[in-house]
Amino acid sequence: MNQEFEIGPVRVGGGPLFLIAGPCVIESEKHVRTMAETIQRITSDLRVPYIFKASYDKANRTSVKSFRGPGLVEGTAILRRLAEATGLPVLTDVHEPAHCEIAAEGVDVLQIPAFLCRQTDLLAAAGRTGRAINVKKGQFVAPWDMRHAVEKVGSTGNTRVFLTERGASFGYNNLVVDMRSLAVMRGFAPVVFDGTHSVQIPSGANGVSGGQPEFIPLLARAAVAAGVDGIFLEVHDNPAEAKSDGANALDVTNLKALLETLLGIHAAARAPVHA
Repeated sequence: MNQEFEIGPVRVGGGPLFLIAGPCVIESEKHVRTMAETIQRITSDLRVPYIFKASYDKANRTSVKSFRGPGLVEGTAILRRLAEATGLPVLTDVHEPAHCEIAAEGVDVLQIPAFLCRQTDLLAAAGRTGRAINVKKGQFVAPWDMRHAVEKVGSTGNTRVFLTERGASFGYNNLVVDMRSLAVMRGFAPVVFDGTHSVQIPSGANGVSGGQPEFIPLLARAAVAAGVDGIFLEVHDNPAEAKSDGANALDVTNLKALLETLLGIHAAARAPVHA
């Protein structure tokens, strides 16, 4: 596997199973602070390394009427204050090359959305910030072709890059997860599994995306057994009222039990095999 590195206290690649979690979008400063602190208490109790995530702008919503977030400047400031208050590493999406330097002032990880994983200028701009880069595998991209995304970031001299699997398009409004992709991509970068977007039903609910959150635990268990380095979950305290991706979010009340199960599977998967 290529290039292990650290994001603050979180080791990416070959270390303990780590978690990236938070609401899809910044709904308010109070809400992201509450979510970060709630998840932080759970992960601290379980000793799970944790990176908080939330987006300042969801530029790829299905409908023009959908909530997008507070925007680059205000959103980055909110995330910066959250990081200072909690001590957590923080991740956010970037959608345009010009946003990368500004967003990097407030966060530790820049995330390239799945739809944009082939955008060379965006990958290069993100890489030049020196921040860790999470590239989500496009729903339309073969796992072995994600090597090119890693190389695009690496061309800037930044080797702190990892990949996230979030399902592949299967016909219209449906995603499937090929667990083989986790092993393929882990051959050239650390790999995270996105258990919530993988159960999304893209654009399948009257101008918004639907979801099947009942399958989050099943797919997350399978991915950890397959050897991923981390788990990505969009988590909310009231998914039914979430302003983005609530249909496929994990209710925070279910997080601790899921993590306990995943930790057990991770330990078993990493245990040496004796003849």
